[in-house]
Amino acid sequence: MFKKRWFKVGVIFLTVLLLADVFASFYFYDLAIKREKKEFLQDNDDLVVSREAMDVFVSGGWREWVDNQNFEYWEMKSFDDLRLQGYYLEAEEPTNKTVVFAHGYLGRARDMGLYGEYYYEDLGYNMLSVDLRGHGQSQGDYIDFGWHSRLDLVDWVNRLVDKQGEDTEIILHGLSMGAATVLMTSGEELPDNVKAVIADSPYTSVYDLFDYQMGRMFKLPSFPLLDSTSVVTKAKANYSLKEASALKQVKKTDLPILYIHGNNDEFVPTRMTQELYDNTNSEKQLKIFDKSSHGEAFAIYREEYIETLEQFLNEYMK
Repeated sequence: MFKKRWFKVGVIFLTVLLLADVFASFYFYDLAIKREKKEFLQDNDDLVVSREAMDVFVSGGWREWVDNQNFEYWEMKSFDDLRLQGYYLEAEEPTNKTVVFAHGYLGRARDMGLYGEYYYEDLGYNMLSVDLRGHGQSQGDYIDFGWHSRLDLVDWVNRLVDKQGEDTEIILHGLSMGAATVLMTSGEELPDNVKAVIADSPYTSVYDLFDYQMGRMFKLPSFPLLDSTSVVTKAKANYSLKEASALKQVKKTDLPILYIHGNNDEFVPTRMTQELYDNTNSEKQLKIFDKSSHGEAFAIYREEYIETLEQFLNEYMK
């Protein structure tokens, strides 16, 4: 009798835990992955930027520059039938060099105008900046953190080659989620026209990022909640959190990669870029900017960033 009672209590307790885990998994899916407004990031101390960087992000001249450009609006159907939006700007002087940009989480293509102005005005590159699926004017009801977008970028690259010809040379440049996206793309089959990758503030995998953020933001252990959230993500968005790995992809690539990160980054820890760098088998470079938070380096160390970038590009672009 006594054992039966405790058995029933144990079953009830485990059932409650299971239901709580299922409920929490759907909650965290909606919180981070479902396409909707993300209010939880508004007061996130890890995303607080310096006043110097904020001035550049909010009121920098690059915003006016973007508004004044005559972008071509490109549309493309993804492998899973989503309408994707891109913005192409042909250089003022004919060139075979093009940069393809990938923006960060909750961002959009125009955000990369911060970098695009330099590539276009100073280097004379063509540029293509795209709204990643689930962002901007591109379709998608979930955020893939780069995993499905890697295949979209392959398609964008192939479209560029079709437009510009076989002698075109392409650079992939991504920031934060966009950095992870271009790294994931680097492990796919790409035309030889893609010469190198610039990854600014990337994460190793979606699972690793969520593991870090779950402990930092919610003071929760990753197991079992993160694993069950991954199951929900697989069911609703067709990818798992461990599957979406930049780390696995850079082990396969033969493209040169320039890694950039700030050593004050508490949103995507700097150690992730170090781990990516250590596991990259192709030619690679690493630049860590002192006292720089997440994605701030170009804004507050512009000259040093450009010097690093130009040295890299001069080595791998003809």
